[in-house]
Amino acid sequence: MFDFEKFEVYRKAKQAAIEISALISGLKGVHPRFIDQLQRASISIPLNIAEGAGRYSKADKRNFYTIARGSVFECVAIIDILHDMAKIDQPIKEGLYAKLEELSKMISGLINSQR
Repeated sequence: MFDFEKFEVYRKAKQAAIEISALISGLKGVHPRFIDQLQRASISIPLNIAEGAGRYSKADKRNFYTIARGSVFECVAIIDILHDMAKIDQPIKEGLYAKLEELSKMISGLINSQR
């Protein structure tokens, strides 16, 4: 088992990516660029957590964790836009927001641990 697989934040990030992928598969009438960007941003979160965990220096780790947190914010923005376009309803938006907010806080903890 790799170290990052033990991180609760990695497991939650992976689950969020899976949930977002399921959401994307049901979206109709959305420009493919929105779908592609949301898919890439959601996958970027666990990938950057994993890559950061594999780095030796604190600065390198912090950099990848910061990128992961940025991808969380990117997902939130796209979900907000999709909601405003009436492509996802309020309960779905709120559920994803809650999960992404928790991820953001957990990743912030990873970032702060590398100071």
